[in-house]
Parts: sequence; structure tokens; C-alpha cells
Amino acid sequence: MKLSPTELKEFLDEKYEKYNRFDFIESDPISIPHQFTKKEDIEIAGFLAATIAWGQRVTIINNANKLMQLMEHAPHDFVMNAKSKDFKRFDGFVHRTFNSTDTVFFMQSLQHIYKKQGGLENVFVPNSKQDVCKNAIVNFRNSFFEIPHPSRTGKHVSNPAENSSAKRLCMYLRWMVRDDKRGVDFGLWKKHLKSADLMCPLDVHTGNVGRKLGVLKRTQNDWKAVEELSNNLRKLDKKDPIKYDFALFGLGVFEGF
Repeated sequence: MKLSPTELKEFLDEKYEKYNRFDFIESDPISIPHQFTKKEDIEIAGFLAATIAWGQRVTIINNANKLMQLMEHAPHDFVMNAKSKDFKRFDGFVHRTFNSTDTVFFMQSLQHIYKKQGGLENVFVPNSKQDVCKNAIVNFRNSFFEIPHPSRTGKHVSNPAENSSAKRLCMYLRWMVRDDKRGVDFGLWKKHLKSADLMCPLDVHTGNVGRKLGVLKRTQNDWKAVEELSNNLRKLDKKDPIKYDFALFGLGVFEGF
């Protein structure tokens, strides 16, 4: 599909308007953090939902809801106060390759981050003005695994420094940072990252649609592809390039584009 830059922007703006609306929430994993109003509950629920956001969307939402039930629908309170015996409730929890061993470590690491670092927002911090989003994710990952952890759990937190697309973490940052007053993304985090810094969550759908529209040439869905796609979206909207995630994802999932 060959569109001029103006036509491309008009087309994607139209799809963004169509999909970035409140009724998008119900069928998306972002519905999990939308169950809460307290900042810490939203960011913990969002992080856990984003972590298991691969596979069938219905299954993702069901399993994320199961996690919220196991935390008695008070994720921040649970993370702050859980003792070793409380982690036994996760025995048997599994989402694809993410199992109870991984879940327990995630709880322990979140407890460490909230007690020692003051929360998740404080560990997604870039230490350079270059590659801001990549830097923030790498620094978060280092903080997340600074306590002893099972070697198997490392694969569940992507590392863009090793050329992973880090789709779920890019999506999570979109949820936390973007603030367009539409009611889908939360815009809770304002300290270290801006909408302009974000990178596009790249999955099969956004990748395929991006290639059809000519905003992505690279064939692998890796971090280099994320950079290429995001930089091309920046040409359409410098301040809020990742709003087009709604358009690309909607075109792929709902329209089979």
C-alpha cells in the first residue's frame, strides 16, 4: 500500500481516533490496571498484566484477573506486606511458560523495589539523553534482577540491549506515561519519561501492518525494528509518536489489514 506522507498521516490519524477510545479497554489487558484508582495499584497491576500479555487476549485477561484475586485485589498492599508463607498461594499459577516460580520472584522483586527504591517509576530511569526508552528499560531490568533470582525467570523480562523488541515493556510504558485525556492510557508517570521518548510495542500485528504501510522495512521483529518503526512514527507526530500503536494494532487485530 503506497501512500504519500500526508495520506499516511491522515489514514493513521483516522484509525487512532477510531481505536483510542474507552470501549477499547474491555477486550485489552489494560483492563486489568483499570480496575484500580490508587497509583501503586495501577502500576503493579499493569506491570503484571503486561508481563503475561502474550497469547490469546481472553486467556491473558483471565490469568491476570486470577493474579489480582490471589493478591486480594490490593496489589500494592500485598507487595508491601507479603511474607514467605503468603507466596504459597501462587502454587500452581501458570500462564504459558510463566509459572509459579516466576510469579513468586516477581512478587519478591516488586517488594524490594517498593521498599528500597520507592516504586516502579523510580527504576525506569534513563541515564542518558540518547536512546531514552531503551536506557530506562535496561536500568529497570538491572534493578529488577539485583536480588537473587531463578535463572529461568530472566527470560520473562526482555532486554533491548540484547536486541529484544521488549514489546510488553514498551506497551507498559505507553500505559504509564502517555496522557492524552482519552481515558485509555493512564499518564501517571511524569518524572523521567515523556510521550516523545516512548517506543512502539512491536508484535506480529503492528509489524505486519507497519510493513504493509511502508513505515517498517526490517523483516525481524527486534529492537532495531522497534527503532526504525518508532522513528518513522515520530515523523508523523514528534510529541506523541506511539499514539499510532492504537492504529497499527487495531488495523491488524480488528480489521485483518
